Amino acid sequence: MKTLSVFDSNEDITSFVHGKIRGLIAEEGKDSLVKGDDPEKFREALMKFEKCFGLAKQEKLVTYYSCSYWRGRVPCQGWLYLSSNFLSFYSFLLGSEIKLVISWDAISKLEKTSNVLLTENIHVCSRGEDHYFSMFLHINETFLLMEQLANYAVRRLFDKETFENDPVLSDPLKITKRALENLARSEHFSSFFRLPKEENLKEIHECFLRIPSSHLSTPGKMCVFDNYICFASQDICTCSVILPLKEVLAVDKMGDSSHSVIISIKGKKAFRFTDVRDFEQLVARLKLVCGAASIPQQDVSMEPVPSPDPGTSSKGPSMMGQRDCGKTVSTQALMTEFHPQDLENLDSKMLKEKMKEQSWNILFVEYGRGVSMFRTKKTRDLVVRGIPETLRGELWLLFSGAINDMTTNPGYYADLVERSLGTYTVATDEIERDLRRSLPEHPAFQSDTGISALRRVLTAYAYRNPRIGYCQAMNILTSVLLLYAKEEAAFWLLVAVCERMLPDYFNQRIIGALVDQAVFEELIKEHLPQLMGHMTDMTFFSSLSLSWFLTLFISVLPIESAVNVVDCFFYDGIKAILQLGLAVLDYNMEQLLTCKDDAEAVTVLNRFFDNVTNKDSPLPSTVQQGSTTSDAKSQQTKVDITDLIREANEKYGDIHYEDVYSMRRRSRLYVIQVLEETTKQNVVRVVSQDVRFGLHDLEELYDIFKREHFLSCYWNLNSTALRHHDPSLPYLEQYQIDCQQFRILYHLLSPWAHSASRDCLALWTFRLLDENSDCLINFKEFSCAFDILYHGSFTEKLKLLFKLHIPPAFTEVESVSPSKGDHLSEDELLRFSQLHVSLSAHGQEVGSAKGRPEKGKGKVDVQEYLKQWQDELLKKEENIKDLPRMNQVQFIQLSKTFYNLFHGHPEEEELYQAIAIVTNLLLRMEEVGRKLHGTTSPAKEKTTEDPGSTSQTAGAAKEPSPREEYQWSFAFEQILASLLNEPVIVRFFEKPVDVQAKLADAKASQLSSRTRV
Repeated sequence: MKTLSVFDSNEDITSFVHGKIRGLIAEEGKDSLVKGDDPEKFREALMKFEKCFGLAKQEKLVTYYSCSYWRGRVPCQGWLYLSSNFLSFYSFLLGSEIKLVISWDAISKLEKTSNVLLTENIHVCSRGEDHYFSMFLHINETFLLMEQLANYAVRRLFDKETFENDPVLSDPLKITKRALENLARSEHFSSFFRLPKEENLKEIHECFLRIPSSHLSTPGKMCVFDNYICFASQDICTCSVILPLKEVLAVDKMGDSSHSVIISIKGKKAFRFTDVRDFEQLVARLKLVCGAASIPQQDVSMEPVPSPDPGTSSKGPSMMGQRDCGKTVSTQALMTEFHPQDLENLDSKMLKEKMKEQSWNILFVEYGRGVSMFRTKKTRDLVVRGIPETLRGELWLLFSGAINDMTTNPGYYADLVERSLGTYTVATDEIERDLRRSLPEHPAFQSDTGISALRRVLTAYAYRNPRIGYCQAMNILTSVLLLYAKEEAAFWLLVAVCERMLPDYFNQRIIGALVDQAVFEELIKEHLPQLMGHMTDMTFFSSLSLSWFLTLFISVLPIESAVNVVDCFFYDGIKAILQLGLAVLDYNMEQLLTCKDDAEAVTVLNRFFDNVTNKDSPLPSTVQQGSTTSDAKSQQTKVDITDLIREANEKYGDIHYEDVYSMRRRSRLYVIQVLEETTKQNVVRVVSQDVRFGLHDLEELYDIFKREHFLSCYWNLNSTALRHHDPSLPYLEQYQIDCQQFRILYHLLSPWAHSASRDCLALWTFRLLDENSDCLINFKEFSCAFDILYHGSFTEKLKLLFKLHIPPAFTEVESVSPSKGDHLSEDELLRFSQLHVSLSAHGQEVGSAKGRPEKGKGKVDVQEYLKQWQDELLKKEENIKDLPRMNQVQFIQLSKTFYNLFHGHPEEEELYQAIAIVTNLLLRMEEVGRKLHGTTSPAKEKTTEDPGSTSQTAGAAKEPSPREEYQWSFAFEQILASLLNEPVIVRFFEKPVDVQAKLADAKASQLSSRTRV
């Protein structure tokens, strides 16, 4: 009761008690979970998991839960196993067995739902099938872990760049439940506090923080990172603080019962954290870390925009670059030059601007200034009113976290500008085209000063991050940043936006923008259901809001109003844009409900944006865009941007950061699967023109091909498929398989897979398809081969067999290990598949490989792909007369292949007799040809000699033996004509294949066959 007496109101007391109760519940829950971890039970569950599902031994079981799986309206009690690559469920009750295996990369929807039968369940949608799980002891914990594993798989398989930059989970074979939980927690808080990506969360403590100028201590969490101590109250709006460890001067503990930790920083400021559990150990650790952190960075200033001393930096070249580029890089915001404030003649707007500045100065006195300032409800209220122009650059840096990057990288930007000057890439070409389109009505960008600064920032960023390079909309955003921030600060603000605040927005697939659009649609369904009922097509909101997200409303609002939106964005992140979007739709609800089509709705919203004003903007009338509206437009009701933003906060303030963060994770799965489905449809549409597969069968074949690509990535860190997957490539090149993967698919799909020489056939087929010698084939090449096997005529299948037994496909493999026959190990297969690459070093194949656009290096060379496409269109249909002759060794191998293919067939004896007759006939024909050949003159012999035969014997001895001189060979026409005389052989090759059954069997056994390999 003594503690409660310090509070001024009942609301404060209630908030304090609620915080205490939540903290106790959280701590108790942690203890129970720790006690529940039983190593012996886990080993037992691991054995059951391996026995039930038969997955590869490398598959890592993360955890398991008891639950019910709903088959229709019947619940089936069993065990849910969550492993690194799969969600698996097993149940065996009353003689009924249920076994379910779903790969994480195939999940398009993962959500917690409730229905009539169950209050809470987990809904999983995969490949169009819905699965429901319920009756969990800890459903929230289970759902979060499933979400983390699904997103982990998406990042690993679809976003390899992000995954490769994540050292925490770089090895999928070593992930654990604790590692996933720690990573998710670290990413969540790092994103909330806008810390650099490299920061890792070390520990979290439930505690209270005393807010200055009041008697209130707010409950929350202290988060200790590598280089920062952060605090966030339970009610996010109440208070948050960020303390860089380099600013910490002392860490002390109080001797009383309050369990207090006092952290003193530069500037004579102290922060008191109370009710800290294990506070003595925390103080000891912080003293150790802060002592180490403060030594090399004692001279770093606490000012928001530091001016580092070259003498204190160890980066000699960078600082030298900064001195050399000092005259190049602008050291002031463009606003100060192009619309400076007239302090002598203050009008009403300037007086209001000065009052805003005074309000912020009062806030700074009360709550501090710089990185370690308290961010409270008062701070938010001032941001909503609009940040004063003189403070805008400083506070943008502070709220975005860009100040942390700039402080820890002195001289980086100047050095980057120096290195990027004069470079010419696709990105720089696009930048030059868009420079004059960036706020063209503003005088700053009608001059060389503004244009040059914009060029330097965009070019430097494209040089820093070639994966993004340059994307339209970056120029508009950077123009606004340069108006209010110094050039270096504008660069770091752009880095913060592109790499942290709006991740994956500015790339070819704009996944981040699509994810936030999906979040926006979900919020519309929740908050504006009547609008959803009227707008039947959700794509309208997606196409409409894309520019809102990409440019932060800058492209649709007048500049004097848009900057207020940017203020809120840097303080609240994407939540501010979502809230404003809802407010805009809500404000125009009546008119939108009367619209008959999308075009009319767009007109309504565009007219609304034209009439959004900022009555308090101090910008000159020549700069303001809202003042140029026509008289007709001025008759419309004017809306002040401050009122609109305030209304958005009041109506939709219940949208919290955690909600948006969760919806982003959930929507990302859906967006990725939609993009993958688009890729699939495009590939199928292109390939269907060259094959005889039905569209459904071709889609099934594509799914099997892509699944094999992913299966090779599951347990192999150095997978060729994983290394070469690049979503920025053309659709056909995104998924490719190597020889080992092709062999597995050949065993599953080929009608000749029963043959003893199936490994050799798979190897030779792969070599034949790999025309550019990069040891990879795409789906088009793959499907064309199986199109012949499934739908080809007798002549087409025979021609394929013939080409498999001559170079470049054919290579002798029997000598590797005679005891194994024609079965090849993975190493042998890999060596033989690469053999022709080295042998053809001076031939045409290497040339074609060089002509192929290079993978994964910057942007795609479109001209190169167009040329390749044109060459394919101009290719003539191959004539059988163009095929080279088959020599003796190759014909013997072809005969062996025939015998292996016929083995086990119901007409095996007739087929053997037929092939013996054909072989005998061909040999007799060649015997006659040899006798005739012996009577020809040497000159004639020289002219009639087969060039293919010459190339085969070119590497032999200079003086061939008589036996080698008279080697016989066959043309394809001879073999074809001979085999056509044997109806039993023709029937064998023309027997129709049940394609759908073959594909269904392959799909069912693909995982088990891959596991065996």
